[in-house]
Amino acid sequence: MNAFITAVSAFLPGKPVGNEELGQFLGEVDKVSARTRQIILTNNGIETRHYAIDPETGAITHTNAQLTAEAVRLLPSKMSVPPIECLCCGTSSADQLMPGHASMVHGELGIGPCEIISTAGVCLTGITALKYGVMSVALGLTGNAVATGSELASTFMRTDFFQAMNGGTDQTGGKKHHQGFSFAAEFLRWMLSDGAGAVLIEKGPASGGVSLKVDWIEILSHAHRLEACMYAGAVKQEDGSIRGWREYARAGTIEQYGVFTIKQDARLLNREVIPALVGQSLPSVIEKHGLKPEDIDWFLPHYSSEYFREPLLKQLQEINFAIPQDRWFTNLGRKGNTGSASFYIMLEELFSSGKLRRGERILGMIPESGRFSVGYVLLTVV
Repeated sequence: MNAFITAVSAFLPGKPVGNEELGQFLGEVDKVSARTRQIILTNNGIETRHYAIDPETGAITHTNAQLTAEAVRLLPSKMSVPPIECLCCGTSSADQLMPGHASMVHGELGIGPCEIISTAGVCLTGITALKYGVMSVALGLTGNAVATGSELASTFMRTDFFQAMNGGTDQTGGKKHHQGFSFAAEFLRWMLSDGAGAVLIEKGPASGGVSLKVDWIEILSHAHRLEACMYAGAVKQEDGSIRGWREYARAGTIEQYGVFTIKQDARLLNREVIPALVGQSLPSVIEKHGLKPEDIDWFLPHYSSEYFREPLLKQLQEINFAIPQDRWFTNLGRKGNTGSASFYIMLEELFSSGKLRRGERILGMIPESGRFSVGYVLLTVV
């Protein structure tokens, strides 16, 4: 495949925010939420993260489109000549329902005409955007492409947003529902944060420095057999189906049911995410590409919490694909879980570290718990 990542960038807004500072950015919480926060922070291993929030005023400092545009601008200045030919943008937290995220990023960049594509979903959207850009260049449809992953998760996480999603009263009068403050919603509140990353894809390696040849990108979904696990703009029903926000808007119950909070079915996640997206996904990729664990010099797993590190290691061992942990590379603890931007932000740090050597291979694993899908990416250092 003649497609090479010749530059990688990342943009993280503001200063690193420690666990003891969360109240300044997300707002103060009650005792129940505080206990949930402590449990989640103890397990997830995140010590600092970034929010596009002014702690003094509470105003956002960047829209999602602006975060993404900042990451693109950090790519080499040579992208002004020739111009970007294909702009591929993935996110789960676009600023609006319509138009697509890539349209808004294109507008922020103010560059000339180009092809655009917006990919939808959750964490995997950054990789579906990457795959589109890689295919465009590899097929000779465009001379270059820029792919991005970005999240403005903090807009879903603040106390005032949760309060707005907690309106309505029950039939006996007066008592507030607590759909917005359910554990399914609180679970992600202390895990997600903001950031954006971008890559430049060209048909040949850069004339100097490090480039990454894209060997392949594989994407697998298990939605045919598993129900939704992470969702927003909907309410999960007892039978596992989800009912969309427009039905609640018609009934005037959007706030009552906390429809727009991001929710995670934590029990389903714990039961299925590693078996489905590693144990039942990676073996077919291994067989297809003749992959061996000794072929992998760097393993970049995107996992939402350090809680999943040990189960991931055990699952790799069970399928005879154990990669020693000294070959793992993650910056979750320092840069947070930025969803679709996480792989880009990990890759940028490794790409810029000076540690990469010619011929080394990088395996990326990007799971998405939305309705259980996963992307595997193999890159070779050239």
